[in-house]
Amino acid sequence: MSYDLMVFDPEAAPREREAFLRWYHEQVQWDEGHSYDDPRVTTPALASWFTEIAEAFPPINGPLASDDYDNPKLTDYSIGRSVIYAAFTWSQVEAAHLAAESLAAKHGVGFFDVSSDQGDIRFP
Repeated sequence: MSYDLMVFDPEAAPREREAFLRWYHEQVQWDEGHSYDDPRVTTPALASWFTEIAEAFPPINGPLASDDYDNPKLTDYSIGRSVIYAAFTWSQVEAAHLAAESLAAKHGVGFFDVSSDQGDIRFP
C-alpha cells in the first residue's frame, strides 16, 4: 500500500464531486497511449509541479529517476495529459501531503487526496 495523491488540470476536471470522481476513475485507467513517466505529456503547470516536487520526492522511473533505491522519499508517479498521480511511502505521509498541496497551490493545479477517508478535492 502507498499514500496516494493526485494533482490535476483544473480546466479539465469537473467541479461537482460525483462527476469529479467519475472523471478520476476514467483518468486512472491509464489508456492514453503514451508512457506515463514523462512530464512532457502533461500541461505546463503540472509539469512544473512535477519538476519541483521531484526535487524532494525523486521519481522511481522516467527521465528524472533516482538510483538511490534505499531513499524512503522515492515516489512512483504516473503522468497523464491532465493528471499526475503520486504514490508515496507511508513514512512520508505528512511531508508528502504538505509538499504536494502547497506546490499545487503555487502552480495553480488541483489537488486530490486519494488516500484520505474524505478524499478532499481542491481547486486553485
